[in-house]
Amino acid sequence: MDVDELMPAIEESEQPSATPDVFIPGTHTLGEDEILEPDESVYLMRHSTGVDWPCLSFDILRDNLGEERQRFPHTVWIVTGTQADLAKNNEIVVYKMSSLHKTQKNGDDSDSEDDEEDDALDEDPIIEHRSVPHFGGVNRIRAQPLPASEPLPPPTQPYHVASWAETGKIHIWDIRPLIESLETPGYSFDKLRSSKPVFTIDAHGRAEGFAMDWAASSASSIRLLTGDINSQIFLTTSTVSGFSVLPQPFTSHTSSVEDIQWSPSEPTVFASCSADRTVQIWDVRSKGRKSVAGIDPAHESDVNVISWNKGTSYLLVSGGDEGAIKVWDLRNVQKKGTSTPTPAPIASFHWHKGPITSLEWHPSDLSTFAASSADGIVSLWDLAVEHDDDEMNETLDTKDIPPQMLFNHHQKDVKEIHWHPQIPGAVVSTGAEGFDVFSTIAT
Repeated sequence: MDVDELMPAIEESEQPSATPDVFIPGTHTLGEDEILEPDESVYLMRHSTGVDWPCLSFDILRDNLGEERQRFPHTVWIVTGTQADLAKNNEIVVYKMSSLHKTQKNGDDSDSEDDEEDDALDEDPIIEHRSVPHFGGVNRIRAQPLPASEPLPPPTQPYHVASWAETGKIHIWDIRPLIESLETPGYSFDKLRSSKPVFTIDAHGRAEGFAMDWAASSASSIRLLTGDINSQIFLTTSTVSGFSVLPQPFTSHTSSVEDIQWSPSEPTVFASCSADRTVQIWDVRSKGRKSVAGIDPAHESDVNVISWNKGTSYLLVSGGDEGAIKVWDLRNVQKKGTSTPTPAPIASFHWHKGPITSLEWHPSDLSTFAASSADGIVSLWDLAVEHDDDEMNETLDTKDIPPQMLFNHHQKDVKEIHWHPQIPGAVVSTGAEGFDVFSTIAT
């Protein structure tokens, strides 16, 4: 007698495995022993790197590897500054992150030709760096903008970055030799050229600051704005003979200047935001160094960051201490000396649960921007997306998510974000534990 006659065969279960929960800020709370795991299927690329000391500010450096590049692996150059335990232990660091490969997808059995050997998915990224000493922690660091149509300047010409030290001094450095030493094997750079600042701005005294922006101008004539916690903004200009600081500051803010942005279309105009809850618009040609227009109030609390749309020059986005993100049409702002009422933002989002720490419009997709918050989230947004009243698959958990929000990336204590100008959709972010480099299927 066969056993099968007594016991029917047991069929294998074809039930799918349980779908992992999606964490939604404000709706879900992590338990004591719970941690967030990224869903790799929604990333095109995701890499993280640790650091010896927190780097709370950084900027992306242009390179000679081409514009609008899509093919993996990628290479990313950044410049950053440390927040070390002692003032003397700080550095300015140039990182070269190469072999940044496409993210491995679990269970991806696609045999598409697009996934040929081109991506070598399992290779580890390579991180190299060069550094110079910097006395004092670096509050903010910004690289001189270089034209997209031109190659990186040759090693004999400078590539400037400005660092704002916690000592109140702003230093301008030439980091071109550091880049060349990473790019060219055996290259020995002149340490005297890079280890000391090209110029130091002392106009702010001992006042710290965070607001800083370079104007996009020619290599022989560059301009730098810096704003401090004492509400003063200074303009530094350069000629072929060197840098100089205009002695009279811009003084319409009544509290700490938190961020500054030059207009992308008018070379004499810039915007600033402040802990006085306002956004101010300035023209460097105006007498008296006072703002010519403004939004008062722009937020319920400190306005931490702003970003000016590079393609639609009347659009500016701002982020506040209360966690709100607001998009403004600058054609509606109040001109000084008029009784025009405070304009309303054309879009306002209260998704984040902590202060907004960084904002930046996408360099080419003019309706998209990225934001980071003290709630540990980097969010990507697209203003072109409209709410669909006929959407049938909304759940109780997702019904309050703004339709314009494309993506959430989680990073501990995230401080600053930037889109890569030469790799479409790639974002670099920094937090207390290091840098994340990622791109997502949402952009």
